[in-house]
Amino acid sequence: MQKKKNILVAARDSSIKTSIQMALEDQYAYDYAASLAQCTKTLESRKFDYLFLDFELWRMDADFQTGLSIFLQIQPMIEIIIMCSRGDAAETSKMLLEGAGAKLMLPATLPEIRQVMEQLSQTMRMQSEIEDGHERFWRSESLTILRTNSPQMKQVFGKVRSVSRSKSTVLLTGETGTGKGVIANLIHQHSNRREKQFISVHCGAIPDTLLESELFGHEKGAFTGAVRRRLGKFELADGGTLFLDEIGTISSAMQIKLLQVLQDHSFQRVGGEATLKTDVRIIAATNSNLKKMVEEGLFRRDLYYRLNVFPIEIPPLRERIADISLLIEYFINNLNRFYGKKIQGIEPEILPVLRSYSWPGNIRELENIIERAYIIENSSLLTPSSFPAELFGHLPVIELHSIDTSRSLAAVRAQEVARIEKKYLQEQLAKQNGKIFETASASGIGVRQLHKLMIKYQISKEMFKKRN
Repeated sequence: MQKKKNILVAARDSSIKTSIQMALEDQYAYDYAASLAQCTKTLESRKFDYLFLDFELWRMDADFQTGLSIFLQIQPMIEIIIMCSRGDAAETSKMLLEGAGAKLMLPATLPEIRQVMEQLSQTMRMQSEIEDGHERFWRSESLTILRTNSPQMKQVFGKVRSVSRSKSTVLLTGETGTGKGVIANLIHQHSNRREKQFISVHCGAIPDTLLESELFGHEKGAFTGAVRRRLGKFELADGGTLFLDEIGTISSAMQIKLLQVLQDHSFQRVGGEATLKTDVRIIAATNSNLKKMVEEGLFRRDLYYRLNVFPIEIPPLRERIADISLLIEYFINNLNRFYGKKIQGIEPEILPVLRSYSWPGNIRELENIIERAYIIENSSLLTPSSFPAELFGHLPVIELHSIDTSRSLAAVRAQEVARIEKKYLQEQLAKQNGKIFETASASGIGVRQLHKLMIKYQISKEMFKKRN
């Protein structure tokens, strides 16, 4: 049997509660409060779904001049119906803006009461459908990325949701390491093109002489070394999304060629004569101020306007400090899946240090630091000793090791030497990306001796190799 929903009637006259009960019959469980003070006390005692609130109680109680917020703070999900005389209709309209769901004019007939409840129920159903649709929009594999406590990032994800299924060109701006590539991929995965290719090109990492071939392809014999036809990224990404990272680094000549593709959706391979059509959605990204570059004559104004159709600015990590703990949890979960360790988190005293750091490298820097600490760590939590000392600035990194005074000095010394020796080798292997010869050379020992020590301390070089 379905549990009845609860209605609280706060009114100057109990007959109002009787009328509501007669109109809605036994569909609900009812309670009554004769004052605002009694109303708040009743709300604090148990959960209610609806509150019928008599506006006249405000005139009778001078202590309650804070509007509806006092009730919504106690029960945020409650639906409030304001009851008032027709003469107070204008004065109570602002309460609808403060969070009231409906208004009921007094005196009210039984059909009028039923009508207000039906309209409110219909509005709640529609809102629920909208919210469910919002949740269904995001693909399940993206939900961990979408976790945020930052108002700025919530706005970013709102813009991603708005633009994903459009054809609009998107320009992502933000400092290096803020996650522009992740956002670009998120847009693609939630677009109508998600079944097609998502191809990323780092424009700043490719010499300008090769970038044209990389984007548009080339014909056999187009230049020295072109021994066969090569398809460019615009062909390979046809029907999908092409992500052009660091777009501000391309030359003036490349800007012209890119502008042509954006205008005409056509291009030619290097050394070719045939004009090829392309259906590609462009997402560009930059850590430069393109508008300033336009003013200084370093970037074409027409290309800038073609790219800046839907701009999304991604905030630096220092402006979303509240997300650091969520990001750490995300990184550790990924590392646990990759390495097979079972690290559960970080020691609490580390979080304030990480939150006070300026993070010039943003999320990428945080990810690298967490991975380094993860590789070195032997316990179930990441400890201060696994993090770089410079991260703590003026704060000393204190390692607390209990000394077993029941043992001999020689035994304790041997234990500490072994601990330091193991930690030293882990640091060196991490620094050398698991390369044995380089690690042995940097440590001033032979490869054979290094192998023996790694077996002794159960250290695997695989844990220190860089992931692709």
